[in-house]
Amino acid sequence: MRFAPISLLIFSNIFMTYAWYGHLRDLRTKPLLLVILFSWCVAFFEYCLQVPANRIGSAYYTLPQLKVIQEVLTMVVFAGFCVFYMRERLTWDYFWASLCLTAAAFFMFRHLSSPS
Repeated sequence: MRFAPISLLIFSNIFMTYAWYGHLRDLRTKPLLLVILFSWCVAFFEYCLQVPANRIGSAYYTLPQLKVIQEVLTMVVFAGFCVFYMRERLTWDYFWASLCLTAAAFFMFRHLSSPS
């Protein structure tokens, strides 16, 4: 059950990334109000996954740990979205930023690998 929140957060991030950026490809010519309403509808499904992920996750992780998990997953999902859906190239700057998030995850979870 410890990995259930992570799975939910991965799918949650897919919906949210599309809600935030998918319209730049798919709805570029549509009126802004229509795009906003469409994004809200997509974001609804993100919240249907994100809220239970955090509720379940709070039984296993601290709030700061949940936040770092969320940010790392956001970067991974966003990278895939950029490359495979938006056909964008990732730069070295993205790599370095991801490395910083990896370091954040290390510091947030390092107490788990040391004896209590």
